[in-house]
Amino acid sequence: MPVALRTPRLLLREWRDEDAAPFAAMSVDPEVLRYLPAPDEVWIARMRAHFEEHGFGQFVVELPGEASFIGAIGLNHVRWNLAFTPAVEAAWRLARPYWGKGYALEAARAAIEDGFGRIGLREIVAYTVPENRASRQVMERLGMSRDPAEDFDHPSRPEGDKLRRHVLYRLHRPGA
Repeated sequence: MPVALRTPRLLLREWRDEDAAPFAAMSVDPEVLRYLPAPDEVWIARMRAHFEEHGFGQFVVELPGEASFIGAIGLNHVRWNLAFTPAVEAAWRLARPYWGKGYALEAARAAIEDGFGRIGLREIVAYTVPENRASRQVMERLGMSRDPAEDFDHPSRPEGDKLRRHVLYRLHRPGA
């Protein structure tokens, strides 16, 4: 059964074939990719498989009545072997016309509530490069906390890459 989440302004839903074109368009915008690596050709397939296997993943975000695709936001298992894994991360990427409107925070909050509620997670992490103030601000507004001793070099990025160093934020389920 497909999973969908609603917020006052947004619909978070599973991926459809027609989402590939707007995702590809978003994924070539240099500003969207300023702090993110470009997704590989199997990114959507990996998100769909994650939903199939785990019952959650990164959702397509819709702005009902206005746009059927504004980005991808949700939870997924961290694929890398790192000091804090195994872990589930909250992640977001929005098309540039939808920045600065609170959509990332609103959708991420819904995905995290689903993670702690329906999925039963005890902790959710998020990470980004230190320079990504907008994402760090979302993490902080979500109530996530950071210990600088846990910052790490991302294994997908080579030595000297400006996207290698990451800051880690954590959020525990209330009462956990």
